Amino acid sequence: MTEKAAINVLIVDDHAVVREGIKSIIATSADIAVVAEAETGLEAIRLCRQHELQVILLDISLPDKNGIEVLKQIKSENPAVAVLMFSIHREDQYAVRALKAGAAGYLNKQSAGSQILDAIRQIARGLKYISPQLAQELANNLNQEHEDALHKTLSDREFQTMTLIASGKSVSDIAKELSLSVKTISEYRSRILLKMKLRHNAELTHYAIKNQLVD
Repeated sequence: MTEKAAINVLIVDDHAVVREGIKSIIATSADIAVVAEAETGLEAIRLCRQHELQVILLDISLPDKNGIEVLKQIKSENPAVAVLMFSIHREDQYAVRALKAGAAGYLNKQSAGSQILDAIRQIARGLKYISPQLAQELANNLNQEHEDALHKTLSDREFQTMTLIASGKSVSDIAKELSLSVKTISEYRSRILLKMKLRHNAELTHYAIKNQLVD
């Protein structure tokens, strides 16, 4: 990392070990610098307002806000900043949703260090980035039946609600976590079951586990 680095980066992840690992990788480059790091979505939004950033590495799973929601708010306030979403989740399950929400790229946390640097440099130039593995996965899925991806018909908020239900949380717990009313979450649940042609939470949970949408 140098004072003359061309690409200023903000790292957003609630695990210190992950942040340290990424900083170690970036420290091997002369053109990229980590200028700030955050543990929560709200902290990320605040730091984005305080620093001149070219790239944000943003985890999808944050303790206070869903990474997709943080992405949307950051892009609404600073459209020029390039956001690279990264997660432990399978790329084919979350990448398209993240890209549609405004992300410049998506990377799995298990990616090699060189891949992280390549992704940062690519999106900093205004390009999109997807890994070769994801590109192959998307190509393989082009001819699949729509029933194989019913969760992709959900809105971002519905998708978030579905994953929380599948994780075993009650409607009241989800309402509190998302700062919404119980009635609103119940309406989301009804729409989710209708769109996905499911009957109850048990079938929803089975679907989410089968498709690796929850840990």
